[in-house]
Amino acid sequence: MYFVSELFHWDNPSIDFCSSTVTGSDITSVGSSKISDSGFVDKQVDIKNAEVNVGGECVESQKSSLSSVSYCNGADGNEASFRSFCPSKPHKGNDRRWDAIQCVQARDGELSLGHFRLLKKLGFGDIGSVYLAELRSMGCLFAMKVMDKGMLVSRKKVVRAQTERDILGLLDHPFLPTLYSHFETEKFSCLLMEFCSGGDLHLLRQRQPGKHFSEQAARFYASEVLLALEYLHMMGVVYRDLKPENVLVREDGHIMLSDFDLSLRCYVSPTLVASSDGPACTISSYCIQPSCIDPACKLPVCAEPSCFQPSCFKPRLFNPKALKVRGEKTTLASLDSLPVLVAEPTAARSMSFVGTHEYLAPEIIRGDGHGSAVDWWTFGIFLYELLHGRTPFKGNGNRETLFNVVGQPLKFPEGSAISFAAKDLIRGLLAKDLRKD
Repeated sequence: MYFVSELFHWDNPSIDFCSSTVTGSDITSVGSSKISDSGFVDKQVDIKNAEVNVGGECVESQKSSLSSVSYCNGADGNEASFRSFCPSKPHKGNDRRWDAIQCVQARDGELSLGHFRLLKKLGFGDIGSVYLAELRSMGCLFAMKVMDKGMLVSRKKVVRAQTERDILGLLDHPFLPTLYSHFETEKFSCLLMEFCSGGDLHLLRQRQPGKHFSEQAARFYASEVLLALEYLHMMGVVYRDLKPENVLVREDGHIMLSDFDLSLRCYVSPTLVASSDGPACTISSYCIQPSCIDPACKLPVCAEPSCFQPSCFKPRLFNPKALKVRGEKTTLASLDSLPVLVAEPTAARSMSFVGTHEYLAPEIIRGDGHGSAVDWWTFGIFLYELLHGRTPFKGNGNRETLFNVVGQPLKFPEGSAISFAAKDLIRGLLAKDLRKD
């Protein structure tokens, strides 16, 4: 188990994001094409019975994903679904889209496809297609995931679709999607979610010099993904599909994880394992308020370096002598006395073979069974790709890639300019034998 939030500290927190702009017109895929255990490649949903006006091309991921049936110790596969309605979320309390939906429901009753105009196909995944949808007469934009119920039944994907809906209904976090509503028609099951106009990190990375992010930009995005993963684990959700294609960029430059159809629901019991009378660890200096956003850059820009980095992050491998030399011994000692919340779903166990080849953890490939630790492995791969423009174990084909993940050591490109702290973090996340750490 990694206490990742304690590891995430790099030396220079100042950022110039203006060199990495995101244009709001770049609407890209919010899902990836996946290959299931039965060999089917996702087919596009045909909405013949709905009034549709769809233009433009969808952008597909070039990385294939694998999926098969999942199970978790202590979880009943036939467990009754959670509440299907979607009450207003606290962090979205001022979102006018809630009011618009409630207004339409009060006027017409249940939502239907007829209430929406489908403007553009954004992408498609293993169990459905995603459209940019406008709520008629209200002008509000949403991302609508449309799933063919007949296809779900024939391909035995009903449980996966239900799991994704249940998970989305649980979430209330700034870096995770908001599920505004769910409705059914005779043929389709529809999820109404938040629309991100900034595209995804995969395409944004392709537009950077050298096709990789600067260390400062990578740290910003990775920090937000880290917070989202920690929240998911605290809620008993193992994500299992982290990759740049699934990290969307909002209009204000902050991120949103997407695509939860491979996620695993598990029991979790958050525990406070240490406490003291010392000062509470706060992240009040971690500014994610709109006042920090430079509209010209589309990416968060803060006036103060402390606005970017939580003060409670610290490096991982420095020995006491090095800490004394750096003048950090006292600071880190005080951090060690702070309360530690363990919120990992440690009881989670699945034997399924899911994920994207380049991101698969060794235990998944070996068939040993896996739990929430696979999210931290994929987080390491994700961070490596942001910084270097490629994943560390990619081979000439899927078979060679899987062999490299299990059998080849982690290597950084010759002449890599990233800092020691960044390399140290990636090494810790991609440790293949946890007994060594």
